[in-house]
Amino acid sequence: MRDVRRRTLLSAIGATAATGGAVGAAGAAGPASDPHDPRIRRLLDRMTVEEKLGQLQQLPWGWDTGPGGGASEAVKKAEDAARAGRLGSVLSIFGAKATNALQRIAVEESRLGIPLVFGLDVIHGFWTTFPIPLAQAASFDPDVARKDGEVSAREARSNGVHWTFSPMMDVTHEPRWGRIAEGNGEDPYLTAAFAAAKVEGYQGERGKDGSAAYGAKDRVAACAKHFVAYGGAEGGRDYNTVDVSESRLRNLYLPPFKAALEAGAATVMASFNTISGVPAHGNSHTLTDILKKEWGFDGVVVSDWSGVQELIPHGFAEDGAAAARLALDAGVDMEMTSTHLLTYGKRLLREGKIGGDRLDDAVARILRLKFDLGLFDDPYVDEGDAVDGPTAAAREAARETAARSMVLLKNEDHPKIKHKVLPLRPSVRSIAVVGPFGDSDDLLGTWSFPAAVKKYPSVKVLDAVRRAAPGAKVTYARGVDPEGEDTGGIPRAVAAARAAEVTVVVVGEPPAMSGEAASRGDIGLPGGQEKLVAAVAATGKPFVVVLVNGRPLTMGGWLDSASAVLEAWHPGLEAGNAIADVLFGQVVPGGKLPVSFPRAVGQIPVHYNHESTGRPYDADNKYSSKYLDLPPDPQFPFGHGLSYTTFETGEPKLSRERIAAHALRRGDTLEVSVAVTNTGDRAGDEVVQLYVHDVTASITQPVRKLRGFRRVTLGPGESRTVRFRIGADDLGFWTNAPDGEFRVEEGAVDLYVGSSSRATARRRLTIT
Repeated sequence: MRDVRRRTLLSAIGATAATGGAVGAAGAAGPASDPHDPRIRRLLDRMTVEEKLGQLQQLPWGWDTGPGGGASEAVKKAEDAARAGRLGSVLSIFGAKATNALQRIAVEESRLGIPLVFGLDVIHGFWTTFPIPLAQAASFDPDVARKDGEVSAREARSNGVHWTFSPMMDVTHEPRWGRIAEGNGEDPYLTAAFAAAKVEGYQGERGKDGSAAYGAKDRVAACAKHFVAYGGAEGGRDYNTVDVSESRLRNLYLPPFKAALEAGAATVMASFNTISGVPAHGNSHTLTDILKKEWGFDGVVVSDWSGVQELIPHGFAEDGAAAARLALDAGVDMEMTSTHLLTYGKRLLREGKIGGDRLDDAVARILRLKFDLGLFDDPYVDEGDAVDGPTAAAREAARETAARSMVLLKNEDHPKIKHKVLPLRPSVRSIAVVGPFGDSDDLLGTWSFPAAVKKYPSVKVLDAVRRAAPGAKVTYARGVDPEGEDTGGIPRAVAAARAAEVTVVVVGEPPAMSGEAASRGDIGLPGGQEKLVAAVAATGKPFVVVLVNGRPLTMGGWLDSASAVLEAWHPGLEAGNAIADVLFGQVVPGGKLPVSFPRAVGQIPVHYNHESTGRPYDADNKYSSKYLDLPPDPQFPFGHGLSYTTFETGEPKLSRERIAAHALRRGDTLEVSVAVTNTGDRAGDEVVQLYVHDVTASITQPVRKLRGFRRVTLGPGESRTVRFRIGADDLGFWTNAPDGEFRVEEGAVDLYVGSSSRATARRRLTIT
């Protein structure tokens, strides 16, 4: 029955389906979603209006990622819709057996047998949980994201998942916002690099002709989300208002999406927020004018969970029919969970409120995605080939990437031992591990795959420390709960610290404190954890603080008392092992902060790429931009990170010190080079960073913006010259023109090179 049905369908749509004939890849040149591809045209001609509207519908499966609906009700609804040919996609379904069973209903029991596409939130791992995306960005190594994407795609696709709702590329200056954990921090250039790498990891690299590679059985389609400016939510409150100028939209929020599409991202997800008063799901300027027309995106735009329905509480649509019309006209192609397009679409067509051409365009985009995924050729997965857990190689990759993502925030000499606390010495005889996360297997991070959380919890720090120091006596005391105020366990933790040569204090946030719907008004250590750190510090014994968290934290008074602080983030499956690798020096930390750490919540937003003001900070001038009770800079700046060795970065050199603006506009470039030397006694990694400041411009520019980075490994005494090539994209900017105007202006540009956003080595370029 299965083979007969498949042959019938292929015959109906033409032989090119069986041979996988070329179709336009996402972001490729050519007309957006041209429905005249012969395979797509034949299907469109055979489809009823109800079947076309069905392709625009995505329904949830057995477990919820949003409000409303139960598992059994959702399953029956999806099966009935698939059988009727009125369903295009299902989300949150996984497992070879389950996906094959539902796919069989769609392919073998519906009139046209069009396969379903199955989507899942595979954010930083399927069975193998990698560090959270914010942590990955701290590696300043896009190959970390690429490796995550490759492993995740292989595991997910073998379990029937075709499409991941990732990567998230929302640039944000808001550490209170819980979803900062899912993105790559405060900088658009860094985020763009990681977004492109993650897309390539999920999908594979496109062919020379631009053809998609995600039809392979170890790849999935990626989704660039959330389009757009979701990270600008007022007050860091999730789903909140974003009021943004056109120049900031194009200079800060859009670049990562452009990079993801250039890497071939198959789909884009609309965001929950308004954009200068217009909800993103009804925003034709962003979804159609910029995304589909200006950028030529011919892939699928999917709504977020009930995003079309939420046009009503936004006050933008009066009812479900209006929400459907506004969303489709704005550029949404597929509706997730709510059903307004399916319910009201036929009536809206009859009344002339939506056009048949626009409906066909949306359907064509969805069908093209299914062709590119190879679903018309083979809609099923081999149940015997399903990956059912992390392989040894996948675990090793998770361990390496977690350690590579950690940032040494502080490491000073301790008066009792006359040397730096880290790395811990192999000869140490006794270690106390204290804190609520020292014996925790819940360090996977937000948006971990629920089935993996149950089956494959994270490695505990306590267990890993015992393995790393087999000759040492290792004791544990919890001290306090993650969020509780009960300090009754602190005396036991203090006793353990007094009895040990060194103490490892593992504190931070539980994963549920970051991610979606997890904004915080106070971003310090929760509950009684600061009191625990203070009590350990009062012993006078050496200790290191290991932070496990999903956002930047304010550190208060305890920071001064800690000789060493390691930012480990939520490191994923191999958490404990990776932390121990860094603590004991098996891995030399080389990560850098992808986001500024504020001194206090009242300082937010504080970020390195702020714009110039007419009254910049001046300690001696009351009437300058500052707080009375706080320094002007963050506790730790963007790009900061220490090592167990030391580095020296030289003065930058330019291949030319003058270049014509018209030459830049036509594609000319110049080289910035700098020598970096390991001046210490052990090998280590340094991240050389290039920043640009346009001194005078027609629109006020950031005081610095990152335009290049390179992570290099150097042995003791070794030097290397790092080279960056920069051009118009690095030296120009977008104006407030709504139709998009990019300028490269004459004038002076300062180029800074160093190891953080506070770099002082400078060379001036003149654009003539």
